[in-house]
Amino acid sequence: MQVTRRRRRAGSSRLLGQRSGRKLRLTTAGATTLALVAVGSGVSSASTEAFDSYQVGRLTDRGLVVSGDQFLKPIGERLVIDNGKIMASAVSPDGSHLAALTTDGGIALTIVDLKSWRVQQLIGNSATANLRISGNDVGQEGPSYSPDGKTLWMAQTDGYRRFTVNPDGTVANPTVVPIPPDGPRHGLPAQAVFSPDGATVYAAVNGQNRVVAINAGTGVIQQSWPVGIAPRDLVRIGNRIYVSNEGGRPARPGESTLNSYNTQVPADPVTGATTTGTVSVIDLAHPAAAVKSIDVGLHPTALYTKNGALFVTNTASNDVSVINTGNDRVVQTIATQPWPEATVGYEPDGVTLTDDSHLLVTLGRANALAVYRYTKPQEPVSYVGLLPTDYFPTAVTTVGKDVLTSNTRGIDARRPTNAAGHGTHDTTSSLQKFTLPDDHAIRGYTDKVFQQNGWTKNSVELAKGKDKQKPVPVPQRLGDPSTIKHVFLVVKENRTYDQVLGDDSRGDGDPALAQFGENVTPNQHALARQFGLYDNTYDIGTNSAEGHNWLMQADNPEYTESSAGEYLRSYDTEDDALGHQRTGFIWSGAQAAGKTVRDFGEFQQFLTKPAGASWQNLYCDTKNMQATGQGTAYPLVSSSPIPSLNDVSVHGFPKFDTSVPDIYRYQIWKQDFEKNGPADLNMFWLSSDHTGGPPNPAAQVADNDLALGEIVDTISHSQYWKDSAIFVVEDDSQAGLDHVDGHRAPVQIISPYAKHGVVDSHYYSQITMIRTIEQILGIQPMNQKDSAATPMREAFTQKPDYTPFNAVPNRTSLTLGLPTPPSCGEDTVPSQDAAAQPPTTVPADKQALAAQWQDWQTHQRLTGPDAVPDFANPAQMNHLTWYQTHGWTKPYPGEDKVFTPDQVPGAYLPSAEHDG
Repeated sequence: MQVTRRRRRAGSSRLLGQRSGRKLRLTTAGATTLALVAVGSGVSSASTEAFDSYQVGRLTDRGLVVSGDQFLKPIGERLVIDNGKIMASAVSPDGSHLAALTTDGGIALTIVDLKSWRVQQLIGNSATANLRISGNDVGQEGPSYSPDGKTLWMAQTDGYRRFTVNPDGTVANPTVVPIPPDGPRHGLPAQAVFSPDGATVYAAVNGQNRVVAINAGTGVIQQSWPVGIAPRDLVRIGNRIYVSNEGGRPARPGESTLNSYNTQVPADPVTGATTTGTVSVIDLAHPAAAVKSIDVGLHPTALYTKNGALFVTNTASNDVSVINTGNDRVVQTIATQPWPEATVGYEPDGVTLTDDSHLLVTLGRANALAVYRYTKPQEPVSYVGLLPTDYFPTAVTTVGKDVLTSNTRGIDARRPTNAAGHGTHDTTSSLQKFTLPDDHAIRGYTDKVFQQNGWTKNSVELAKGKDKQKPVPVPQRLGDPSTIKHVFLVVKENRTYDQVLGDDSRGDGDPALAQFGENVTPNQHALARQFGLYDNTYDIGTNSAEGHNWLMQADNPEYTESSAGEYLRSYDTEDDALGHQRTGFIWSGAQAAGKTVRDFGEFQQFLTKPAGASWQNLYCDTKNMQATGQGTAYPLVSSSPIPSLNDVSVHGFPKFDTSVPDIYRYQIWKQDFEKNGPADLNMFWLSSDHTGGPPNPAAQVADNDLALGEIVDTISHSQYWKDSAIFVVEDDSQAGLDHVDGHRAPVQIISPYAKHGVVDSHYYSQITMIRTIEQILGIQPMNQKDSAATPMREAFTQKPDYTPFNAVPNRTSLTLGLPTPPSCGEDTVPSQDAAAQPPTTVPADKQALAAQWQDWQTHQRLTGPDAVPDFANPAQMNHLTWYQTHGWTKPYPGEDKVFTPDQVPGAYLPSAEHDG
């Protein structure tokens, strides 16, 4: 057996300190000045190679390792908030407190005392809340203090929750101020601003494309103005209200459009991205006058005004528009592209201007603040440099002499836990404060930001003319030939490394967490033995909305990142143009490179099923197709609203639906493969390992495992095997625990050119995998994230081993736990495996408890044409899966009893999508 595990560097095993509301001292403002990478470091390979075999959550000399191919070592002082992700924040008028909208931790609102630098109050519906409210959903912007600081307004699904502010800064007396739904459109309010006397609240109603004036005392809506699509932020300047419209202007007749929350948005049919961005102007002195519109960049989000200028962060076009408020004209556009190798993917989403004329812009996806010298609107700014922040800064402001930054993901999913491992929903956020260094020192910090992001010269090196190189599996230069012609990307659902491969003693696994070990996943174990075991690879997203974006776009765009508090406007962004980056997707990039694409379910949004297409009937239909070679008796139709994807999709291959067996999906694909052969890029969605369908969870994971094994078997016994590579990855790893980190996931690289029999502990991620596919097929990277990523060259060899893979029969019955057996009979396994089947009979003393879980499950959208991945509360879903696979007798790891749905710790977490 070949082993590529490297010795972990000194310091890599140190865990970050764990305390709620914990403070950590960080880099001070007097750092040594370093040379700018942008102007000549001379490094020629992507510096994410510096991860070596570091694991996520480890402190190193470069900083804390996180799952997004980055190190964190921010400037100043950090306050870690362990109650979930900050969506947006606001400082009280007297500068004493910060109120933050939070999500994914049972808390909707967090109050921080800025003087004592501690969390003072938690508001939500969890047991940890100091003030209980009924719902934890929060909007993308706000909250908003009244001018006198005596009330605080918090955006929620269909209105605001108004609090009184106590003299000590805490809040009390929550009152709902409703904004009713308009047909299928919830209000989804965003930012609110007040009239100078505090009597009127002007609110952006994001879901209904309007701004309303609300009587602050009575809550009555007094007036409404139509604005652009998806209004987010507001500022008031004199008698005018300025509104950032993330979706831009309404569509014109004959214009190419895509849907966003029941509104047709001007959009590119290839990239699926919006094509306009606007700022609306409401004249309060003439409230009946038509609302004016100013064209700005794409996805305008944050607004900030000072000294006659309005600054607009255009998150998708990666720049800042400066509007002269004297004539409402854009007078300059500030690029926020610090790294020459990539034009997009930095995602500016917050802005402020200091008293000493430094313009500060948060670059969310770069974990940095961009600093500029600013004088007046029409005078071009001068770029100073970058300052490092924590994970995904979303807002920046000044409080006295301090700069204060809110960071959405803080230190990643490292919340203190009593469980036996970590989960992706152990999310954190953080606040960061510092005194702005002088310009000389800021330039020195710039180099650190480059290092922490892996931004190096020649990261994307292009082939030159006829200077072609000898084919290798993963070319050094983009466009040079590869020995691999056909790439298969197989996307599965939700499992951690330990859940599947924790029982493989060769790797860094915890067998106690191996919920679906070799008895359930014999093919994945056999593949790991034949082709390689990768025990230090990470999914980046927390859930499916994020995970599929990371795989299809090499990013989770700011729109989806900031939508996590409600997820009502969209969840999986296949059917929302606002969730698509302007540089396109992996498939559109492949097409631009002259490659063919074939899609089997991935990023599909719609599914129609004929009558009778139950799990049982599709299982029997699979057996018939396998035995006779006939087509399906139940033709399903899956499709995408994105024209460029729909055109290359095999519509009979169903999208996510846990009532469709994956072995059925395999048969649909096999018939297409035998008829048409593979494309250059082939994408799959195998979703049974999500669980939640009719069979027992172990049976569903076994179904998924068998389908994967059969796909690899078919490809490896075909004429295409000699120049193929199969990449197997989870969309995310949210559905269980892992002893290293919740983002660690099982991946497999299967090819004659994959190193066989290795245990590879290099740090890899979904982004390094996507970059590897891009290098093989000559696809231009989509943004700064995949441009900076290091391809997985260590996983490949130039000496091919053409030995095919032989699929292993399932050891767990695929029909285990079905309430109604299939008409063609139950699936049987050999007698030696039958004894190891998870018990499906509920013990007498657990039957009442199991009945509660069965009732809970009927309310989750896990099956059918309208199935939604991750609709179910993640903590509850993970517990149900564990109980079912352990016969209702074994408590969840780290707990001492089997719980009812309402008793589950974390059951207060909002589901990824809900009915409001």
